Order: sequence, then C-alpha cells, then structure tokens
Amino acid sequence: MNNTILGLHHITAIAGNAQQNFDFYTKTMGLRLVKKTVNFDDPETYHLYYGDETGSAGTILTFFPWDGIGQGTEGVGMATEIGYAVPQGSLDFWLDRLGQANIKTKDIAERFGEQFLAFKDPDGLSLSLIVPKAEDLRKPWETDEIKNNTATRGFHSTTLTLQKIEETAKILTDIFGYRLLAQEGNRYRFITDAVENASIVDLLETPAGIRGRNASGTNHHVAFRVKDEATQMEFREKILSKNLNITPKIDRDYFYSLYFREPGGVLFEIATENPGFTVDEPLNELGTHLMLPHQHEHLREGLDKILPKLS
Repeated sequence: MNNTILGLHHITAIAGNAQQNFDFYTKTMGLRLVKKTVNFDDPETYHLYYGDETGSAGTILTFFPWDGIGQGTEGVGMATEIGYAVPQGSLDFWLDRLGQANIKTKDIAERFGEQFLAFKDPDGLSLSLIVPKAEDLRKPWETDEIKNNTATRGFHSTTLTLQKIEETAKILTDIFGYRLLAQEGNRYRFITDAVENASIVDLLETPAGIRGRNASGTNHHVAFRVKDEATQMEFREKILSKNLNITPKIDRDYFYSLYFREPGGVLFEIATENPGFTVDEPLNELGTHLMLPHQHEHLREGLDKILPKLS
C-alpha cells in the first residue's frame, strides 16, 4: 500500500508564547520535543515539533509560536479539532491532570461510540483525548508522570469545519482513498483502511458558519502521509487533474512537502516519511539542539540571541 495516502502525517498550528507552548506540550501533555528548528520563511520564529520517541508520522504536532500575534478564531475553512488516542480507562487521569494545570475541560462525552474529553490548550487550540474502539497499540513516549497506561498514542483524528462538505469529501474519497464510515448529525466521519491509526478525518458541515481567522490557537494546515517522493508526485498529478493549484515539491529537511488548498478552504499538505528526524540529530538527542535549515545556518549566532531559551 505504498502508493496511497497513509493517514495523517502531522498537523501544524499557531501559538503565542514559545515557553508556554513548550511547557504545556512536554510537561502537561507529556509529548517529546522531537525537533527545535525555525520557520523557513521567518527564521526569527521557532518551529517546534512534538511527538513520540522518533517523531513517527501520525504523532507529530508542530507549532509556529509568534509572540504577540493575537488570538485567532476557529471557523469554517480550517481544521478545528485535533484528536489524540489514549488508553481505555485513562480519561479520569487526564481530567485530574488538566485540572491541576488550570486547563478547563468539558464533560466526558461520546461520539461515534467512543468516549472523549475535549479541552483547549493555553492558546485556545481545540484538542480532544479519545478512547478508540480498537486499542491503539502504538508505543507512547513516557515521562516520570505519564506512563504507558495513560500516555497519548498519537493522532486519532482531525476535524475540518466547512460550509459544505461535498467537494472536500471528494478529495478524501476520490483522491486520498478514504471512505465514509459514519454520520452523526452534521458530522461525517471518513477513514482510510491503509493504516490502523491516525486514519480518521471528520468533516463538520456548518452552512451558516463564520470563516475562521488564523492566529494564535488555530490550526495552520493538515499534512497527509505518503511513503516516498515517487508516490508524492503521483498525488501531485491527481490534484492537478482536479484543476487545483498545488506547489512544487519543497524540501522541509525532515520530509518533502506539497501544499494545496482543498475546495473548502483548508490548507492540505502531502508529506513524505523520508528522511525523518534523525537526519541531523541522533535519536537520543532529538529536540535538544537548535537545528537550522542550511540556508539559515549563517544566521545562527544572531538567532541564538533572539530566540527564547526553552527549559
């Protein structure tokens, strides 16, 4: 199944303060900082990657922390929720842990027969912890306080909010190989059978919804995973055949990327598995050094003074 979309690769969002973002995702949520680098287009801003031990595709949440950017607004034309898979029986642990961190949570609820706990991170980004029907057997990153029986496994799903879902659904089914799994009200669940995890995209149809505004606390784009560059180029041709604009292949150091905006307005990326996050740091040192794109290496001395120290 190498020549297909293999579920979610990563999701990128916008934050405000970098230290606050780092503290929440590494200390409260217990994710590993897999890579500390900078925004390709704005090297005075971090690009932080959080995930499992190796930064496996389907576990990677990344952030551009622009201090002072102001609060964004979730709405139509964007991804509006990130769902993480957690083990059966762990939601009470997370209720308590998030409460201790002064994170307001909603009541535990059920969607498509799965229990979930919804909340927002300190910047207002919508997250949920979901107990999947089938046990998620991915090996989690553990910390002193968050062990195997409670740790997040990586992405369960993402939700896209749209005024109309029809054309976006066609991208998922006709090009990406997803199928409609179920519907609850105005929420339509699509799934790919190509992978066991990080395989779900929910489309939320809100005809009267207001278009979102990208800033702190909102998602920037959703990236889908392919095995390699050859497969990626096949998908580029498929996207072009639908008369959609798509970028050339872009080298992002840890994967290769294509970007296009799907008909509902959400920015999609198609990202490769190769070369991975150990291309410039050994596994045991991931996230411990400031790694710069080669075109920005000459800025290192100045960036070391500008970028906030994370601890």
